[in-house]
Amino acid sequence: MLDFGAVSLEWGTLLTQAIVFLLLLLLVRKLAMGPIVGIMEKRRQHIENQISSAERNRAEAENLLAEQRRVLDEARAESKAIIDRASKQASDEAAKIVAEAQAASERMKADASAELAREVEKAKSELREQMTSLSVLLASKIIEKELDEAAQKSTVDKFLAQVGDRL
Repeated sequence: MLDFGAVSLEWGTLLTQAIVFLLLLLLVRKLAMGPIVGIMEKRRQHIENQISSAERNRAEAENLLAEQRRVLDEARAESKAIIDRASKQASDEAAKIVAEAQAASERMKADASAELAREVEKAKSELREQMTSLSVLLASKIIEKELDEAAQKSTVDKFLAQVGDRL
């Protein structure tokens, strides 16, 4: 027996308790610690799998984001090219329409000038015909009457007044 003052221990009890403690420790280790450690190991592996899966997903998401940005940039560039082509085509069409309108205007002016020249020539021709017929008429009247100079002047003035009324 060991005596520590207020506490005294007996060797048999101490040895029995130590053996029971070791047996209980072995039992706990065998029956409880094995499954607990197995569960903890499974949990650790599960967490590691989730972390690696999350990292893969993050990398995949970054790749998808980069791809979407590239596609968006391409779409923007394509839409800008389409708008530029449409603007150029519109300005080309406008220039073409203006050129056609100017050409049509020039043709119309040329046609109008030609028509005016024809009308002037026609009027001159008609005037010549009328003057010719009037001259013949005047000559015949003058020949019919041989008058003195004052009478001839009076006849010509009357004739010209009549011609003026007809024109």
